[in-house]
Amino acid sequence: MGVRSGSGGQVLTLDTLVRLGRGLRAPGAPRKLAVPEGMTVPLGCDAVGMPALLGQQLVPRLPRVGCVYADDTHWWWLVPADSDYALEWPAPAQYATGAVVPDAPVVPDLVHRPEGTLPYTPPIPLYLALCRLTGTTPGWSRPVSSAG
Repeated sequence: MGVRSGSGGQVLTLDTLVRLGRGLRAPGAPRKLAVPEGMTVPLGCDAVGMPALLGQQLVPRLPRVGCVYADDTHWWWLVPADSDYALEWPAPAQYATGAVVPDAPVVPDLVHRPEGTLPYTPPIPLYLALCRLTGTTPGWSRPVSSAG
């Protein structure tokens, strides 16, 4: 499926529209979270941020904790790229494409590094635990109504 731009112009796919939408986010003082030396990111790398207190509450609820970065106010979890595709992360979470943290005064410190070479926290368990802590119904569980 694609959307044609203008008259006779290029066809834009859903992936292209998602990437363009990400580019519209307001710039601040972005800081990129560095993947620790010796780790690889074969699936690309994004990050999910949340208030520090919420981050601390998530740790015991997860089957695997990947790289976690923290500053005084937020914790950031590395996840595979595009972990926001067709998924609305519940507030107050922030999704950072490319693991570029918006409006950070300094680069958050690495506070947890998993064993092995993959830095990822699995996004679905992270999403479900975050939904549970915030009292948010996961997107795929919400009722669908007809426009009839």
